[in-house]
Amino acid sequence: MADTRWLDDREMRAWSGFLAASALVNRRLDQQLKDDSGLSHPQYEILVRLAAAPGGELRMTELANGLINSKSGLTYQVTQMEKAGLVRRRSCPSDVRGVFAVLTEAGRARLDQAAPGHVTTVREILIDVLTPEQLDALADGLGEVGRRLRAQGS
Repeated sequence: MADTRWLDDREMRAWSGFLAASALVNRRLDQQLKDDSGLSHPQYEILVRLAAAPGGELRMTELANGLINSKSGLTYQVTQMEKAGLVRRRSCPSDVRGVFAVLTEAGRARLDQAAPGHVTTVREILIDVLTPEQLDALADGLGEVGRRLRAQGS
């Protein structure tokens, strides 16, 4: 413990601010999505990723990696969404272990219905609160953290 680099006041302020803001932002977005469209935030992000993918489909492993979600967590979310008719699964013809998540028309319609309120809330609680310089610093700093953690396989 003697060689531990403890956080100084500036570093602790940044860490505490990050923890509080990320928890509050996630809570608010989850509530807004549940209230407006009956989706969880992870389910919304799954719909966004699938809608942006060619043919509206992605391999489950690719979807999990893109969402920074565990495979079991993704499987649970996709199962719930499949029951609701928002996605379907299909087997990969070239790999018996491969499974694709496929966006359905109902899923696309739910995304189209949910997106305006979600974007409005993101603007209200984060984007419009910060100056352009703060947005750049946030994007650069958190982007670097994400790149390093992905490179480490976390």
